[in-house]
Amino acid sequence: MPSTAPARTATDRAAVVVERATAVLTRLRGARLLHPAGRSFTGEVVVWGRSGPPTGVALIDDPGRYPATVRLSKGVPTPGSWPDVLGLAVRLHLGAERPYDLLVSSSAAPPVLRHLPLPRRRFAGTYSSIMSFRTGRRRLFVAALADPDSPDLGRSLAEVTAASRADDPSLVLAVASAVGPWRPFGRIRIDRQLDARTDATLAFDPIGNLPPGMRAAGPMAWVREHTYRASRRTRGAGGQSGGSMGVTV
Repeated sequence: MPSTAPARTATDRAAVVVERATAVLTRLRGARLLHPAGRSFTGEVVVWGRSGPPTGVALIDDPGRYPATVRLSKGVPTPGSWPDVLGLAVRLHLGAERPYDLLVSSSAAPPVLRHLPLPRRRFAGTYSSIMSFRTGRRRLFVAALADPDSPDLGRSLAEVTAASRADDPSLVLAVASAVGPWRPFGRIRIDRQLDARTDATLAFDPIGNLPPGMRAAGPMAWVREHTYRASRRTRGAGGQSGGSMGVTV
């Protein structure tokens, strides 16, 4: 049987290159390398439970209610309401257990386009995990979709903040196979804005902070693992920075 050692060595070397480049760019930026401009909020995630075949992930399949930290952001970032790849990060606080971090980017609902981050103006819309998750033999994507019953989130971070003060805007959580339709399973409610210092020190781990029965898969998972880890390390933040309720460091 051929040895796999050279492949592992090449992968390790690639990881070192990616992490070093990420660290350099993070130092130059003096902030997060990815999605540096954003607003963070307290919130709540209500899971209704599955609306179809079970996924094998209790956090998706079983009804529940969880306090959350929610961050909406711009990727580049472009000024004001200019188009950008918009980001949504949600941390579900699970008490004594490790939190669950979901990171999704502005995308499109059709199967072919849910794999791609796409720029847009409005913060309400389809956000896709871009990378897939393995649950047993299944491959799933997770999304946050526009909630027809929610106040509009607007086109800029300032408008997002104004919407949170005026009402409790929300987005709908959904899951899908690589080619199937989105199946809603819960709702994200956005509540009180957190201060700028807390926003700056929050650090999410989209690879390590996953619920039991779910693991990230594919090339995008590898890229996210090494870029996010290097960015957190360079900023001196851990994968759970933000405290048990996301409001202290």
